[in-house]
Amino acid sequence: MDQLVLDLAALIAMSTPLLLATLGVLIGERAGVINLSVDGSMLLAGMVGFAVAFTTQNVVFGFVAAAVVGALVAAVVGYLGISLGLSQTAVGFVLALLCTDLSSFLGNPYVQQSGPAVVAWPIPVLADIPILGTILFHHDPLIYAGLLLVPAVAWYIERSRPGLILRGVGERPEALYARGIDVVRVRYTAVIIGGALIGLAGAAYTLDLKQGWTYRHTAGTGWIALAIVIFGAWKAYRITFGCYLYAALQTIASRMQVNDWNVPTQVLQVAPFVVMIVVLAVVNSLSTPAVQTWIVTIPAPMQRLFAYITSPAPASLGKPFDPAG
Repeated sequence: MDQLVLDLAALIAMSTPLLLATLGVLIGERAGVINLSVDGSMLLAGMVGFAVAFTTQNVVFGFVAAAVVGALVAAVVGYLGISLGLSQTAVGFVLALLCTDLSSFLGNPYVQQSGPAVVAWPIPVLADIPILGTILFHHDPLIYAGLLLVPAVAWYIERSRPGLILRGVGERPEALYARGIDVVRVRYTAVIIGGALIGLAGAAYTLDLKQGWTYRHTAGTGWIALAIVIFGAWKAYRITFGCYLYAALQTIASRMQVNDWNVPTQVLQVAPFVVMIVVLAVVNSLSTPAVQTWIVTIPAPMQRLFAYITSPAPASLGKPFDPAG
C-alpha cells in the first residue's frame, strides 16, 4: 500500500512537465495554429532555463528565461505560419530540428553540471492527511501550479467569452472576422502563450523532474505531447488523463525493470511510446467512414460514447487566414 501511494505521488510529479506542454499545444491548436516545434522548443527552453538558473543561482530566473524562449519560438511559428501563410507543419518541423541542434550546441558547457532546483514545499495540515496528503500535497510549487492550471485552462476555453472567441477562431475565423474580431491577433496571442507554457515544460524537466542538463534531455517528449492532445480530442481534462496514462505506463515499465522481469531494457524504454501510438491509432480509426457507418447501427448510448471519444479537430486547424481574401 505504501509503495502504491508513493507511485501515485510520483505519477503526478512525472505528469506535470508533459501537462504544461500539452496545455500549451491545446491553447494554440484551439485557435487554429499547429506548432510542431514542441520537442525542439522544450529542449532549447530547458537548456536555457538551466543555464540561466545555473549562472544566477536563481530558479525563478531560469523559468522566466525558459518561458521567454518558448514564446519566441512560438512567435516565429506564428510569423511564418500566420503572417506569411507558410505551411505550419513544415515550419514547426524545421524549427523542432533547429532548436534541438541549438540546445546541444549551446548547452555543451552545462552538460552534467549541478545547479539549483525547485525546492519541495509540503502544504501544512493538508500534507498530514493520510494517503491523500502524500499523493497530492507533498510536492513543490511547480506541481501545484500544474494541477491548478488544468481547471483554469478548461474553464477559460469552455466557459469564458475570450475562450469562446478562441474556439471560434479555430473553427470559423471568417465568421468572427465579420463580427469585428481580430483573428490574427487572437491566433498570435494563443500560440505565444502556448509557447511560453511549452518553454516552462522544458524547464520543469531540467530544474525539477530530471534536474540538470544533458544532450537531448527531453527528446521525444514533445512529440508525445502532440499525440496526447489528439488523443484527448482537444479537451483539457481528457488531455490530463492522457498525461497521467503515459506517466503510469512509464512507472509500470520502471517497476518491471526494478523487479527483474527479464524484459530487455530497450523494450521497457520504448513501451510507453508504442502504447500511446497504438491508443492514438485506435482513437483515430473510430473517425473513419467505415467505422462511422457501423456506429450508427449500434444503440444510442454507445453512439454517444463513440461521439465523445472521436471529437473532431478544430475545423480551421493549420489553415491560413487572409483578412483580405
